[in-house]
Amino acid sequence: MILLDLRAVDNRPIYGQIADRVKFAVAAGVLRPGDLVPSVREMSKQLVVNPNTVARAYRELQNDGLIEPVRGTGLQVAEGATEKCREARSLFVRDRLRAAIDEARQTKLDAAEIETILHEEWTKGNGAASGADGRSA
Repeated sequence: MILLDLRAVDNRPIYGQIADRVKFAVAAGVLRPGDLVPSVREMSKQLVVNPNTVARAYRELQNDGLIEPVRGTGLQVAEGATEKCREARSLFVRDRLRAAIDEARQTKLDAAEIETILHEEWTKGNGAASGADGRSA
């Protein structure tokens, strides 16, 4: 079973958050091509959401060619999904960073300050997994 978390502060629809979390699990290698994704019922219990919400997220993932039905078994990660999901993850993070940078610029922070803050937050987020330079060990 994959563990996904939804963020209450995220203003996007829950089905979109679920789809993104599945994409991120594929991008990270937690789910690989051929692996079955949790059933709608399992996922809805895990996330405490309506099964229709999970079904909608799965339909979106199917329409994007990231998961596919396996007769009598369920849904599996499609071949080629890993690269698509890595691209989607990069786009998602890039959009979030761009919005934060735009906000920082509006408050008149200069590039060096923004870079320092990003580095500090990266180091904090990585905890013991990061080296002295804030990069993963």
